[in-house]
Amino acid sequence: MNERDSEQVAQTFSERGYTLTPTEQDADAILINTCSVRDQAEQKALGKMGMMGKYREQRPHVVYGFMGCMAQSRGPELFERVPHLDVVVGTQKYHRVFDYVDHILGRRMEGRMDEVGPEMVSVRVEDEVTQVNADKIISARLVDTAEEQDSQNTIRDHVPSKTRRATSFVSIMQGCNMRCSFCIVPDTRGKERGRPIPDIVDEVQRLVGEEGIKEVTLLGQIVNLYGRTEFEKIDGKSPFVQLLEAVHEVDGIERIRFTSPHPIGYRDDLVEAFTYLPKLCSHIHFPMQSGSDRILKLMRRPYKNEKFLTICDKMQAARPDLAITTDIIVGFPGETEEDFQQTIDCVRHVGFDNSFIFRYSKRKDTPAAEMENQLSEAVKEERNQALLKVQDEITRAKNGALIGTKQTILCEGPSKTNKERLSGRTSQNKIVIFDGDAERMTGEIFDVNIEDSTGFTLYGTPELS
Repeated sequence: MNERDSEQVAQTFSERGYTLTPTEQDADAILINTCSVRDQAEQKALGKMGMMGKYREQRPHVVYGFMGCMAQSRGPELFERVPHLDVVVGTQKYHRVFDYVDHILGRRMEGRMDEVGPEMVSVRVEDEVTQVNADKIISARLVDTAEEQDSQNTIRDHVPSKTRRATSFVSIMQGCNMRCSFCIVPDTRGKERGRPIPDIVDEVQRLVGEEGIKEVTLLGQIVNLYGRTEFEKIDGKSPFVQLLEAVHEVDGIERIRFTSPHPIGYRDDLVEAFTYLPKLCSHIHFPMQSGSDRILKLMRRPYKNEKFLTICDKMQAARPDLAITTDIIVGFPGETEEDFQQTIDCVRHVGFDNSFIFRYSKRKDTPAAEMENQLSEAVKEERNQALLKVQDEITRAKNGALIGTKQTILCEGPSKTNKERLSGRTSQNKIVIFDGDAERMTGEIFDVNIEDSTGFTLYGTPELS
């Protein structure tokens, strides 16, 4: 989701004359889009921005900014942590980032660094200008974390690719109405707000026509609850299923993915969609969080493990080749060995193709942070490693069973880890590495004979030569 938001901001700069550079030392504006789901993500962003302060001495005009969830939750506090920071912009203001940055940069380039223009009066500003020797600005200190109506409709543009690409993210909603006790997202992204189906379909059509995209991933904080507060059911179908059907009709789209659904909104109409919409990929990322009903209740996840398992069983019946991946939190406050064992049992029962396993991390202003029986980091790490070992065994067995088979993949271009080879994904979202011509194969769908597996990555030879 952050990747998609970042692309939207990049596009606003690109279309107004700026050039994206892969080298931060050459940039006139450096922006970090932040996440607050885990403390580690925040610390990484703070560390990165802190290190970049060294450029201020040689290039005093450079504008530095934080965007996203950490910016939304921490606001002006970030200036205390990062003295050279200029801009803090929240999750509903991505479409305003360009104006703020361009204004500050323009003032600095003109040499009038002690002025603040009228454009900045309408936003929350703290210590708008701080000076050193009356001629070097340290920080503009501009903060905008206010709510903005219809902000979900501003995430709609894409940066034109210089090379052929096969896939793209499409944001269909913002916000979350759930109140999981461990999660800060409802406070950082606001309430659920969905985009109109015609607008989303139009964006997909433009991606096909202008970029040649063949696969889209529909994004939402709880994607299957899309439109529940704004749009009506039709013929018993939820707005999300209506959207899937509409995107499915777009000529040129071959694959549709979505992430991430929530068990509370996973109805039979969505299960049924996998039986008659062949463009839906045979993969769902379905966060379980815990296999213990007691812990799920403490997490304020409004379902029991039995419901989660029932949905998995229904999905596998609807699409027999379905792969299921999940999110799991270990070491939640009060989690006992019995609770943890129930999670292990569920992982084995479902046979997840992969799991993203996280040690519980306290988040500011969340109920879980104040709960009793907080577990030690040592216990969290022990359980994390134990569950990773279980998942590793399952994943290696599943991928190993594919050796000697033929898998259909969509080629996404050069591998991120080895530019000399190509990478693609199966419908089940499994990565396949192979040799071939990037210019000719990128964006194409073809079969690959699987010859080897490292456990999490498959290797093979394409039949398309």
